[in-house]
Amino acid sequence: MIMRPGQQLLLPASIWFIWGALIAALLLNMLSTTVLGNTSLWLPDFLAVVLVYWNVNQTRRVNVGAAFFFGLLMDVHSSALLGEHALAYSLLAYFAVSMHRRLRWFTLDGQAVQLVPLFFAAHAVQWLVRWTLGSGWPGWPALGAPVLEAVIWPIVATMLLAPQRRSHDHDDNRPL
Repeated sequence: MIMRPGQQLLLPASIWFIWGALIAALLLNMLSTTVLGNTSLWLPDFLAVVLVYWNVNQTRRVNVGAAFFFGLLMDVHSSALLGEHALAYSLLAYFAVSMHRRLRWFTLDGQAVQLVPLFFAAHAVQWLVRWTLGSGWPGWPALGAPVLEAVIWPIVATMLLAPQRRSHDHDDNRPL
């Protein structure tokens, strides 16, 4: 890939860090649904944001299968229809992988704007599944979750890029 001027050369991401970040996001989702309940539909889905990040930046290590697995875990935790989150996360991962080359050319703010429709589509799939089961419309506050996910995208991306930006062995005479 051709690098833009001023773009820093990154270290490879550790597989332990990738899966640790995914598990931490899963635990954060579980904690937020346990404390605030499943009725807080305006809350951002942290696991979805981290899954999209790793699908964009490490497409060979985190794929649709991992998204499906974490979706099943979220379904079991939230007592939702088995496959509701799994379907949404799988579609989210598929579209994140399909647009990862184009997305990496934007700044983090530009990426967040590009990802709003993707996050909205993932939530729309969940709302559609719930609606077909007779749950009804989730209400207008539920539209805030995809927007909040796009707002936290630059923060999450900066946090997850930090270990890759450090120098492997610091040397004042080496430019990389």
